[in-house]
Parts: sequence; C-alpha cells; structure tokens
Amino acid sequence: MRRKIIRPTIKEVASMAGVSTQTVSRVINERPDVSRETRKRVQDVIEKLGYRPSALARSLIRRRSHTLGIVTAGLKYIGPNRTLNGITVAAEEAGYALLLKELSGFDADDNELIFQSLLSRHVDGIIWAVPEVGKNRDWINMLPGELDVPIVYLTMEPRENISVVSINNYLGGRLAMSHLLEQGYRHIGHISGPLDWWESRQRMKAWKDALEESGIGFYEHSWIEGNWSSSSGVQAAEKLFEQYADLDSILVANDQMALGVMQVAHQKGKRIPQDLGIVGFDDIPESAFFWPSLTTVHQDQSNLAKVAVEEIIKIIEAEWEESVPISPKSIMLETTLVVRDSSLRLASGNK
Repeated sequence: MRRKIIRPTIKEVASMAGVSTQTVSRVINERPDVSRETRKRVQDVIEKLGYRPSALARSLIRRRSHTLGIVTAGLKYIGPNRTLNGITVAAEEAGYALLLKELSGFDADDNELIFQSLLSRHVDGIIWAVPEVGKNRDWINMLPGELDVPIVYLTMEPRENISVVSINNYLGGRLAMSHLLEQGYRHIGHISGPLDWWESRQRMKAWKDALEESGIGFYEHSWIEGNWSSSSGVQAAEKLFEQYADLDSILVANDQMALGVMQVAHQKGKRIPQDLGIVGFDDIPESAFFWPSLTTVHQDQSNLAKVAVEEIIKIIEAEWEESVPISPKSIMLETTLVVRDSSLRLASGNK
C-alpha cells in the first residue's frame, strides 16, 4: 500500500511562526513590506517544516508562470533535436518550465494558432526554435508591433528590431574551405544542404567566396544538393564522381551526408585522405568514430540553446522589474574547425 505523503500547509507555517498566512505569503513572494526579523523567523519555519509553496499559486499571485513556450520543427534532424535538448537543460537550471509545440513542418502556416495557444497558457516568453527555411519567416513582418510576450528566434538571418541567436555558418564554411586549400587540395567538390535553408545558403556562399579569392573558381559541375540524410550523401557523391573527373576532395554540409560520401569513396577504392579529402559540418559525437575520423566544423547547439534561454529570461526579468528594457539584438555564435584524419593529406605523405 502506497504511503500517503503529508505536506505542511501555509497555515501550519503561520501558526508556528506566530504570524498570519498573509505574512507568510508576503515572505514567499519576496514582498518588501515585511520586517527583517519577521522574514527570518518565517523562513526558518519554512525550512524546518520543509514547506514548499505551490508553483501554481505563486504564478497566480505574481501573474507569472515561469514557463517558456518553445516552438520547434523537424526533430528527426540532429540539429533541432540537439537544440531542444540544450533548451531543456538551460531552462531547468534557470527554474523555468517548458511548453513545447512542434510544427507539422518547417513551412507550416498555422503560426497564429500556435501563438494563441501559447499565450492562452500564460507563457512568459517564447523561443522560436525553427530553422529559417524558404519563406517560413515572412509572417514575422505581419506581427503586431507590441506582443504580449517577448520572442527570441533561432537560426535565422539577422533582422532589425528582432532578437535572434544564430551560429556563424559563413565562418564555418570559410574555415572548412581554407583548411582543404592549405592541405593542397585544388579540385574541391561540394555537397550542400537544401538551398532553401538559410544555413545552407550561408555555407555555400562561404565556399564560393573562398574559392574565388584563391583563384580557383566555383563550377556548377563541382556542386550537388543533398537533403541532410546519409543516403543523399551517397547519391550526391556518386554524381560528383561522375561529373567531376579530377575530384580530390569534398566539402559536405553535414556529418550525416559525409558518412554517405565515405561509403562511396571506400567502395570506389579511394583512399581517405590521400585520394580524397573530406570535411563535414556539425561535429556530431559520432564523427570522431568514422573511419577515418572526420574533420568537421563544430557548431555548439547546446551553447546556442543556452544563450537563447539567457536572452529571453533577461528580457522577461527586465519587463517584470520595470527596469531599462532590453533592446532587440542579433547574436552570432562562432564556429571552430575540428581537424581529424579525413582531410590531413600532407600528414599522410601523399600530396
């Protein structure tokens, strides 16, 4: 038989402290109209009894829910999944609960219903953690100037008067290309993600700029578009080998597609990195265990999530404390290159 847990009540706290329940409530809600001695006496009793005030009751009193609305999509992809995990950890550490809404797709157009659903549940702020794909951001321009809650957007092109936290995909693309050039590769192929994704366009632009600055140039036959999956990496690699006879290296827009590229290279008897250098993007944990281990661009999805949570809470706290409001801003987080065996041509002794 399950033992019933008996929790102390606010009346018991008030009785033991010799004060009214209203005074206990003032202490719990950090009201200033309580003397220091009384506050300490009530706090001591609360600690002694192990009293835990109702989170719901506190939110009703203070008109705050300490809840963040999170809107996401595409959780089958590694990036959105890792971001959501990071948001969950950061929010819990900050004492906020989450109310999750997953869109049916990146281009879902039921955004007004999503907003109304979150606002009806009195969330204190919203993190819109949906990657910018195609025209799925056009509705932002139709939002009213003053919303009831602040919003922070993730992984989108910086915009004026909007709070955005993104990763510097352009820098990541430049780092990857510069590394291959330094290793002596000159016939570089590209497997991008879908170009309707803002992230993909940024990486592609970086690759083109780096090639043009190096005097090599960018050619249509050196590029194939994938869809982020390993199977699309296989298909794209097959096409690249067919249409680019001198191919000696491939930049891949994510590590999952890079895994497919490696399979094709092995099947064709290509030595990695001597015959074919490969650089991925994302630095998923498994990339260190590819054979050979994969050079890749590290983007910290956990830090992206942490910064987004910190920013939304800063905005929320400033509004509730009626202090100087936090102006909307764009935060771009840096990427780094993790060099492993798949691209170290010079170290392999075969240039």
